[in-house]
Amino acid sequence: VCFIPGGLDCSISFVSHVLGKVCVHGRQKEILGVLVPRLTDLTKSDCIWQRICWRLMECVPDRWMEAVVLGFVQRAPGADVLSRLLGNLVVKNKKAQFVVTQKILLLQYGHTTAVLQNLLGYLSLDSLRRSLLLRVLQELLETWSSSSAVKHSPAEQQLYISKAILICLSHLKEPEIETCRQELLKSMMEGMKCHLDSSLPQLRRLGMVVAESISLKINTEGPVLKFEYEEDDETRELKSLLVQTPSFRVIPSLPDDDRSEKAGAALPLVPESNEKSHTAAPVMPDEESDAELDSDDDLIPYDMSEDKELKIKAPVYIRDCIEVLTGSRSEDVDKWEATVKALESLVRKNPAATREVSVELAKILLHLEGKTCIEGFVELRQRAQVAVLTTDPIPVAKYLTSQFYSLNYSLRQRMDILDVLVLAAQELSCPKFHGKTKHSGAQKPCIELLGSDSSKDWRRIVDERIKSKTRRFDMGQSRVELASCPNKFNSVAGYFFFPLIQHFDRPLTTFDLLGEDHLVLGRLVHTLAILMYLAVNTVAVTAMGKALLEFVWALRFHTDSYVRQGLLSCISSLLLSVPTEQILADMTEELLETQSWLGDVMEKDPDGDCRRLALQNLLLMENLKKKLEAVPS
Repeated sequence: VCFIPGGLDCSISFVSHVLGKVCVHGRQKEILGVLVPRLTDLTKSDCIWQRICWRLMECVPDRWMEAVVLGFVQRAPGADVLSRLLGNLVVKNKKAQFVVTQKILLLQYGHTTAVLQNLLGYLSLDSLRRSLLLRVLQELLETWSSSSAVKHSPAEQQLYISKAILICLSHLKEPEIETCRQELLKSMMEGMKCHLDSSLPQLRRLGMVVAESISLKINTEGPVLKFEYEEDDETRELKSLLVQTPSFRVIPSLPDDDRSEKAGAALPLVPESNEKSHTAAPVMPDEESDAELDSDDDLIPYDMSEDKELKIKAPVYIRDCIEVLTGSRSEDVDKWEATVKALESLVRKNPAATREVSVELAKILLHLEGKTCIEGFVELRQRAQVAVLTTDPIPVAKYLTSQFYSLNYSLRQRMDILDVLVLAAQELSCPKFHGKTKHSGAQKPCIELLGSDSSKDWRRIVDERIKSKTRRFDMGQSRVELASCPNKFNSVAGYFFFPLIQHFDRPLTTFDLLGEDHLVLGRLVHTLAILMYLAVNTVAVTAMGKALLEFVWALRFHTDSYVRQGLLSCISSLLLSVPTEQILADMTEELLETQSWLGDVMEKDPDGDCRRLALQNLLLMENLKKKLEAVPS
């Protein structure tokens, strides 16, 4: 920055043009890395330099304005500095206003939290710009509460918009909140519904955090919204944005005399309160002293160290368990708890007796509700259901799959059915687990409980299968091969799979998979993918693959990203489980169409996991093609 002596007038439009052209040609970092710190120092206490800087920005041509403004926003050390450097540029220049209020906030989402704080803090620091802050908040809330935006925009953009909303809320003053209270309440209710309807746990948690924050702002005195969710680093960062961090300034140290005077002035405040408390302490009414004398503090506690808890004997027969869980004896809470805890091991030890009442027992367990606060009740019930299903697979699988599409079941019960089918199929396909009363870590459900990412285990399994099918040289034998054993899932795979895939497009009064119950549809799709994977080398695998490919093709354009992830997982399991010869013989045309669809997903899908899974499937198809070319004709 040069100085012009003699008080001569000058124009800096040429410098503005040079600055804009350098920034737009990719040298933004080099020039602004020197210019911004220098202008920050010069404008700190000199209003003339502030006017020069404002003029410098105003003279930048519109075609280069975006690169310059974005560079200043990114490199300014704080909102107050950015306000000194830009002035009211967003009020005077329409292009700068579009970049600041629209492009950076709504059309992009790769900027850091510090950039958002700089930008929105800049809008809040001047009365002329605060109207833009309110307008920005309104547009952000419209996007956040739009069901279409929640479905079609990536999770990273949803997080970015949520951060911007919370920063805007932190800058609102009480009169401004009062004027837009109804609009905030309306947006909160609509956005909360859209986010809670999402199948992705991250989006549901974002909706909860933002709704809590809006409620906290508009209901300063009354009750506020409060959700139950597991806090992580992302959640804590979001909540911290609602509180403005004051800009700390270095206060010069006081002389010793001043410090002693100020300390002396502050000291009398504490003894005054202490003095009052000491003088008030001895005054005690006679009633209170009598109450102290009558207290039970002097009684000696009874020694109960050697007392033993009475153990309730659990039933030893399956029919006794049914009586306890359903009959009059169910009023005995201790007996009921002992029965629930012992049922799994009892079923596994008595397979013949279990087969006589397997369907009845499966029905009881499906409708069983926790009567007491027994620890791990959901897991105990699930293990018992899996034990019954693996002991008598065909009739119990028929019952459970028929109940999945029946009336008068909650969504939670339908998802419980899917969980049990997956766990039982995994156990049947891995006989080494048979007879164990406790499930090992390898046997955890691939479809987890509601509120978690249910596809992580499934993707890990697919990645391991791909690794095992990848040709490597000079690696040696990586692990000891396990002893071969029969796959018990072979003869029953069709009973698990086909009934689930038959009626997905038939809406019921209380259950519509293709409508509002897309969360259950996502779980169903992931379940089918896992069952397809576990059916490798079974007799029915080819027929299952054909049916699954038709199912995927019917739902390939579903709007929910969780459902699309499951569909892509289905393609992975099909390519890994169905023999290559059968794929090429029976599904060639369908495979070519699927390959074209996967290419579109990889390029255009807004969800990052969907793009990754599509790429993985294309690589699997390429491996199939190479394998076909390697076969001698």
